[in-house]
Amino acid sequence: MTKIRISVVGVGNCFSALWQGINYYKDKSPDDAIGIMHWNIGGYSPGDIEVSAAFDVDARKVGKDVSEAIFSPPNCSTIIKKDLPNTNVKVEMGRVLDGISGHMEGYPEDETFKVSSEKEKGKEEIVRILKESRTDVLLNYLPVGSEEAVRFYADCALEAGVGFINNMPVFIASDPTWEARFKERGIPIIGDDIKSQVGATIVHRVLANLFKRRGVRLDRTYQINTGGNTDFLNMLNRSRLSSKKRSKTEAVQAVLDQPLPIKDIHIGPSDYVPWQKDNKIAFIRMEGRLFGDVPMNIELRLSVEDSPNSAGVAIDAIRCCKIALNRGVGGALLSPSAYFMKHPPEQYSDDEAYRRTEEFINNKRER
Repeated sequence: MTKIRISVVGVGNCFSALWQGINYYKDKSPDDAIGIMHWNIGGYSPGDIEVSAAFDVDARKVGKDVSEAIFSPPNCSTIIKKDLPNTNVKVEMGRVLDGISGHMEGYPEDETFKVSSEKEKGKEEIVRILKESRTDVLLNYLPVGSEEAVRFYADCALEAGVGFINNMPVFIASDPTWEARFKERGIPIIGDDIKSQVGATIVHRVLANLFKRRGVRLDRTYQINTGGNTDFLNMLNRSRLSSKKRSKTEAVQAVLDQPLPIKDIHIGPSDYVPWQKDNKIAFIRMEGRLFGDVPMNIELRLSVEDSPNSAGVAIDAIRCCKIALNRGVGGALLSPSAYFMKHPPEQYSDDEAYRRTEEFINNKRER
């Protein structure tokens, strides 16, 4: 079977963890593949993914082989596998647009971006690279708030005829106008805003569903997150956060019988703590009432390495997108999007999303 050829926009921590993991699992068997949700999807194992093209704007990454660029500052993801073989794919200069927040200029160089002096590529050049590299799927890992840039690259994917996985919260798959464009072209898309394997959003959803199933009335809740990677530094600019907060909040509200009033639910990043690096700490509190209208509450602290946690989901999303291409299925992949993403076109319960995704993988459900 042929390999799955992926291109990436944003060679940051999330892609670093993903590419290291793909190489890590090449030496594993299904029996000792810890951290993989599906070893086989449509005949593709984790090691059947290869890089065909990469785009970034950081001077320390542009021009380098992908296997070298993923370890360049400001990346700080946990090292899963060192000494990666060269991909013979150089990181290309992409488009900046609104991909970098101006407030980051005042931080130390190893914590923020350093824009390359190379000429930015236009749409025609990027589309040509995607076509000539025989890309199957384009992954979007741009920073939160890159509204214009995400739409630019989504348009490139449409023009090049490649699948699109939108791992961040600019609404493409869940926007009916954009989704219709992908469906019309027969191109699959998975989005928007990736859930981690065991991250704050999925844990919060599971607990909210537990309250519902056990007859507990949820009165109010919060989720506060801190981290030390460029994602958290970028999100200090609150003007870039509207779609992120909406995505995370709606993901939790979706599992409730009745959405909470906005004053009783707060979900979103809190602060940037440089020494945390790629470690993310989430604080979740849920207050409710159980039998006899008696109050109760839960407080939880979750600590995870942020980027590997994301990569464990992305590796399945890539393969689901590829089998959709093989089957000639276009438009938003509703079941994988609901299982893998916070803000899909259609929200299902986690159990329902899992069941539907299994049916999709086993070719019993079209999307």
